Amino acid sequence: MQQQSAVPYSIIVFAGLLPWQFFSNALTECSNSLIGNTNLITKVYFPRMIIPVSSIFTSFIDFFISFVILLGLFLVYGYTPPAEIFAMPLFWIFAFLASFGPGLYLTALNVKYRDFRYVIPFIVQFGLFISPVGYSSTQIPEKWQWLYSLNPMVGVIDGFRWCIVTDAPNPMLKYPFYISLGVTIFFLWLSIWQFRRMEKNFADLI
Repeated sequence: MQQQSAVPYSIIVFAGLLPWQFFSNALTECSNSLIGNTNLITKVYFPRMIIPVSSIFTSFIDFFISFVILLGLFLVYGYTPPAEIFAMPLFWIFAFLASFGPGLYLTALNVKYRDFRYVIPFIVQFGLFISPVGYSSTQIPEKWQWLYSLNPMVGVIDGFRWCIVTDAPNPMLKYPFYISLGVTIFFLWLSIWQFRRMEKNFADLI
């Protein structure tokens, strides 16, 4: 975030860390969900997509705990968030979709290529550095904003920060936000298509 912000830096960083923690937990849990329920998949038939979806919903518990900690920071600093904080559920849905798309794709790959699960922690760690968790995406040069926004979490984090930080810009007023949203929707469609294509072979592969 910009240096002239009157909001405590701890709150600015936590506003970015809140959605990122949800994303990293949800992605990890979702990508390992089918492997972790091998017995269930081989014995009972049901829509397999239920498992990765439910694994992401469990990550909401950690999100809620982190949000309570954020409220504690508000009290410590005597900070009053803007009215935009009531728009946060919209960006949580965005975060859910941004997690579900890659998670669904990765869990399908995990079933076929078991060693692929060891790559996931690296993906999560690398994603932290290319997402605006400890800094504002406005620090990225304008000419590279479109490229930077190909990371779906850029739009998610910018949205959360706008809801929490008083002087944060509204990301929905600029085109990079819609690039992140578009990539999220496209990846969600691609992942569902890939998952459906591989689903009939999961019981045999597992």
